[in-house]
Amino acid sequence: MFASEDRYRYLASPVIETICQLRFPAILSIGAQEPAGFQDRIRGDYPRYQLQRDQPAPKVLNANTPNPTLEAQKPVNNYVFLTEDNCWKVNLTSGFIALSTLRYTVWEDFAGRLDKVLAEFIPIYRPAFFERVGLRYVNAVSRQRLHLEDRTWAELIQPAWLGVMAEPDVEESELTKCAVDVEMALGQGCRAKVHAGLGLLGDGKRDKEVKFILDQDLSVSGNVKMPELPGTLQTLHTAADRIFRGAITSELHTAMGPEPLG
Repeated sequence: MFASEDRYRYLASPVIETICQLRFPAILSIGAQEPAGFQDRIRGDYPRYQLQRDQPAPKVLNANTPNPTLEAQKPVNNYVFLTEDNCWKVNLTSGFIALSTLRYTVWEDFAGRLDKVLAEFIPIYRPAFFERVGLRYVNAVSRQRLHLEDRTWAELIQPAWLGVMAEPDVEESELTKCAVDVEMALGQGCRAKVHAGLGLLGDGKRDKEVKFILDQDLSVSGNVKMPELPGTLQTLHTAADRIFRGAITSELHTAMGPEPLG
């Protein structure tokens, strides 16, 4: 299930989105007024600005009674800062800061951009610690893009992530849905929530090709102090990389155009 081979950059990378979210104890000043000072510090890289009003799920009251009640929560200000091409995004609320991208290349580039954002955020808001550090990779493998239309998923994805598609007497053309969902501890306080299976991007409205989705959501929860953050992020990235490499076959690895990383 896990691989420990050398790291690679893929010329035809299947990563369609990467997100790192850092949750911290609520900082009321973030929601009370627009973060103009923070924007000034990152505006050179993220010139576009949006304000979203996120509606939290209702709070359940009297959960242990036969008739629990729901209490509506106030909308949360979600401040969004985007690059000129909209491919990189910073989200800031009173409870978390996140960096996401639609153009992931290598970990070092992503981590460097995250470091720049945090270097401006931390001196202004001084979070005591991070309650949850999460790293998510959404992969979508396209046989069409890789010129592998004549290959079955069983030839490209390892059996552990295929479900019934791994069975030789199951015709994948007859399947309308097939997925594997796993939640597990990985050690060092890291937990993984992984979804793997067939899917359409954007509900298939523009792209009709069925792809293999490997959605990895890895996290460490607890009181992560500032000096511990780089090591925590490295632990999450290493785990995600090992899961991905362990999920693909050598044929798919080769088809994606691997370039070794030092």
